[in-house]
Amino acid sequence: MATVNALTKAEAVKQQSQQLRGNLARDLADTANPFDNAGYSLLKFHGVYQGYDRDSATERKQRGDSKHWQFMVRVRIPGGRLTASQYLALDDLADHYGNGSLRITTRQSIQFHGVVKTGLKATMAGINEAALTTLAACGDVVRTVTTVPAPIRDAVHARIEDDARRLSTHLLPSTGAYHEVWVDGENLAAREEAPDTLYGDRYLPRKFKIGLAIPEDNTIDVLTNDLAIVALFEAGELRGYNFLLGGGHGMTHNKPATYARLATPVAFVEPDDLLDAAAAVVRLHRDWGDRGNRRHARLKYVIAERGEEWAREQLSADLGKILAPCRDMPAFQVPDHLGWHEQGDGLLYLGIPVTSGRIADDGEGRLRTVLHELIGRFGCDPILMPTQDIILSNIAPVDRDAITAELRSHGVRLTEDRLPVERWALACPALPTCGLALTEAERVQEEIVGAIASRLERHGLQQERLSIRITGCPNGCARPYTGDIGIVGRVPGSYSLYVGGDFEGTRMNKPFAERLSIEGMADILDPVFAKFAAARLPGEGFGDFCHRTGIVDTQDTPGEHVTQAA
Repeated sequence: MATVNALTKAEAVKQQSQQLRGNLARDLADTANPFDNAGYSLLKFHGVYQGYDRDSATERKQRGDSKHWQFMVRVRIPGGRLTASQYLALDDLADHYGNGSLRITTRQSIQFHGVVKTGLKATMAGINEAALTTLAACGDVVRTVTTVPAPIRDAVHARIEDDARRLSTHLLPSTGAYHEVWVDGENLAAREEAPDTLYGDRYLPRKFKIGLAIPEDNTIDVLTNDLAIVALFEAGELRGYNFLLGGGHGMTHNKPATYARLATPVAFVEPDDLLDAAAAVVRLHRDWGDRGNRRHARLKYVIAERGEEWAREQLSADLGKILAPCRDMPAFQVPDHLGWHEQGDGLLYLGIPVTSGRIADDGEGRLRTVLHELIGRFGCDPILMPTQDIILSNIAPVDRDAITAELRSHGVRLTEDRLPVERWALACPALPTCGLALTEAERVQEEIVGAIASRLERHGLQQERLSIRITGCPNGCARPYTGDIGIVGRVPGSYSLYVGGDFEGTRMNKPFAERLSIEGMADILDPVFAKFAAARLPGEGFGDFCHRTGIVDTQDTPGEHVTQAA
């Protein structure tokens, strides 16, 4: 097993926390001051990030005022499935305690931004009253389990939706601290609650992400997860699951020892062994992950350094049965779930594009208002998409025209109003709410995508399906290292550019140029788009073209050229 000579500060905080209690209850009552460093770390396990408004920080400091401390609260929503009443409850909380918006994440969750300390406990209580939780939405645990968003009513989709829920429940930390701190539950700390049977008293070395997909639908970018589970069906009957391990996007600029990685094939798991095998992978990370260096603590480094065969042997020993290698499976596809679709049960679902996942009433239209009205009036259950969009499900065909008209009357730009490059763009929140952001992402998404779209139009490529992922730092929350184009913040107003991945999420892209402005990114891509338009193969995507032609390694255009990954 992995060992360290001394207990690091992060590990000590977890071990001494009495199963994630620490002093959270005490410090929550002190509304005049932020949580201390230990509290900051423990809050994450409860689905909360403490930060401050970075837009106002400099001005406040010059005035001699303290920072405007605020919190991001993330809800754990397996597969992004909500009932209509749950969505309406969350929407109401956004007005009472948040900044008046809901943020859909790339992991099919909802985030509240701008929550202040005096409203934090009430926010958490409101989420609990909606039969939802924020426990383990963040922290060194298994986080929200993602899966195929489409509400197709057949045996395949019913099974994987149920599997996502079962995995989420099975791998949820057992601590009573959550209800004790946030919902005034029974005080268990005095009885010294036993350590979690799965996580122990130090939980995991780092965060752990699970995605569950089928080859026919890789909307979730399953290979970017620590544990990528691909369900294999034949004629609607489940044959088992391929377990691929070691995906993850986080890295650090100029630190070659850190890198993004796709999950690689390890083992085939029988249908009845899903939960036990998933728990075995969690224990693998728990016992072998690097607890001495958080930058080297993800499962991806264990797999990269020890190998897939070693991992399969460890899992076999844990389960007490020999696991076979992964089975062959069809190539991944990424279907389009935006617009109107049949569910298969006589009802319809509607995928509505949401720029940067921000559900708000703004210059683009009154999206938040109309969603509240439609969900309340028609009772259509929402599904949060890993593309930061939203699906309204269970719609009667007779209501289709009324729903479309209502969206139009509120100024919402629907699928047919957007170019493909707009529909397939992702961006993380970045400034002003994320403490890790080096520069903007969400607030400049439209500017970046618009600049690139204008270059595409020059070459007759405006209807090209092309994925752009934008992050304000290299941690990869919007999955920039897969897809056609990745844009990663380096310093304020400056980005690294990656190309050469594939739309289906099966290949990493490569660094193309560094320290580019927004306009500089569009300019450096312009001659590449010209070559793509002239020399692409039939049906070839932009990322595939860059990979096939080696253009990522041979370009000679303005900007600081990069030929080797950081």
